[in-house]
Amino acid sequence: MSKEIYYEVNTDSFEPRDIFECGQCFRWNVEKNSYTGIFDDIVLNVKKEDSKIIFSGVTESDDAVEKIRKYFDLDRDYNSIKTRLSKTDKNMKIATEYGSGIRILNQNLWETIISFIISANNNIPRIKGIIERLSEKYGRPIEYSNKTYYTFPTPEELKDVEVEDYRKLGLGFRDVRLYETVKMVNDGAFHLDELYNKPTKEAYEELLKLSGVGPKVANCILLFSDLKRFDVFPIDVWVRRVINDLYIKNENEKKVKNSDIQKIADEKFGKYQGLAQQYLFYWRRELTWL
Repeated sequence: MSKEIYYEVNTDSFEPRDIFECGQCFRWNVEKNSYTGIFDDIVLNVKKEDSKIIFSGVTESDDAVEKIRKYFDLDRDYNSIKTRLSKTDKNMKIATEYGSGIRILNQNLWETIISFIISANNNIPRIKGIIERLSEKYGRPIEYSNKTYYTFPTPEELKDVEVEDYRKLGLGFRDVRLYETVKMVNDGAFHLDELYNKPTKEAYEELLKLSGVGPKVANCILLFSDLKRFDVFPIDVWVRRVINDLYIKNENEKKVKNSDIQKIADEKFGKYQGLAQQYLFYWRRELTWL
């Protein structure tokens, strides 16, 4: 049995499009006036109406309600963070206003690791397609609104999958990396739970031990998973371009060093640099695409 849940929120700090289109997640799809997706074992439709956020399809379970609250980070005051960041400079003021509805999701750590390994040198439509095929093949089905959705497969559900099986899903060069990471976790060579208690720098170094996880992917995992570390600054082509255009202004952005970008992030944005990255990234990328 399903039901609807209504949350009274400040609409300045919850905008479905900002949340689901800012590059942090891959299993949400836009519909007419809403987004539908799956996380954990919950299929959910999310819609904003006036001052309410409507979550539809929730099972009759207090646990599901709590999972939604945690997943959408509903207990965090994003308005106060935006106010603080907007005082940095005019660029951040514009960026926080443009992406004012962004919230950083508390995504399952395992799913985030695999999703961002898949994201390496990839585009969002292709990433989403691979993740859906992986889930359909090895996850569990859930029926919602006359459609079948699939949970993201656990390490245990992937333990017998071979490199060739991943290749058939269209992973390309990432097939071996996925296989090796799954094996490390299943063999006990890598312990996911231990990451939660490690300082950010130690957790980062630990993540780099996984196959297919480099600096950018490790920082994405730290920021976008339920490890929830705002003190990281993932750097990709878009972020390099944004920081160079706004602050460094090198005629050849390819010559801009990651260390120079990180220094700016540390000095300007401090402990909220992960959120600052998302506001800047979303603002500049969206304007470029328009």
